[in-house]
Amino acid sequence: MSVLDNFDTWKAFLADRLQQAESEGMGQETISNMAYEVGDYLAANTSAKNSEEAVLQEIWTAASEDERHALASAMVKLVQNQGNA
Repeated sequence: MSVLDNFDTWKAFLADRLQQAESEGMGQETISNMAYEVGDYLAANTSAKNSEEAVLQEIWTAASEDERHALASAMVKLVQNQGNA
């Protein structure tokens, strides 16, 4: 099963990568920029595996570059907040 098949699995995967990046000393801006690049790649090169990903992909496609950066930052915050809950 791919991490993209289930949205909760995807968020857990992101949370693990986020924790790894933070433990290696990456700053918040670098992490957000990497999230933007991952989002851009996924939107252009993968098909949505579930309804949550389909919505994110549609929003990403409609968004401006600044809005995409905001979406990437929001995804980072989402997984950060779930780790703190």
